[in-house]
Amino acid sequence: GRGFAFRRKQKVERQYRKFLKKRRKVHSQQDDQFTETYPEHLKHLYLAEEEKMLKKRRRPPDDSVLSEEKLNKALWDIWLRLLGNSPYLKYMCFSSRSVTTEGKFKKKTSNQKAKEEYEKIKAERARKKEEAEKRKQQREEAQRLYKQKKMEAYKILCKKTKKGQPNLNLQMEFLLQKIQQNT
Repeated sequence: GRGFAFRRKQKVERQYRKFLKKRRKVHSQQDDQFTETYPEHLKHLYLAEEEKMLKKRRRPPDDSVLSEEKLNKALWDIWLRLLGNSPYLKYMCFSSRSVTTEGKFKKKTSNQKAKEEYEKIKAERARKKEEAEKRKQQREEAQRLYKQKKMEAYKILCKKTKKGQPNLNLQMEFLLQKIQQNT
């Protein structure tokens, strides 16, 4: 992901590159420091040593892969020292690709950001609309059931005898059913 662990990883990588850069500067300054003040009788030894150093600095093409692996290993060691036994360690891993491939993660253009924002808003609206529809259906179903029960109760309570008197027998049965349902 692109969370705090990723940013922390990038920070460590920058620090490591800065350290390597400083180390290279120090070496080059040390080399330059002695080139002009060689004693005449030892000059050939210093020049031979300088040539050896230059040969070491020139890297063959397949050595770049090794340097990437060394860099990744060094970065991993730094991570381990910084975090120790952190539970977030499982989220962090170094891939086999070079650390210099940060360019692959380009920042999004404003148009892309706007499109993503629009898609988020659209999805949110669709979700809200769906929830509202669901609530409406539930409310309608509850109202229908309520009206149906009311109608049944009304029919029972409105029944009359042949002489037109209210049927108290049915009303008592209805009340008894109601009491039994509540307990």
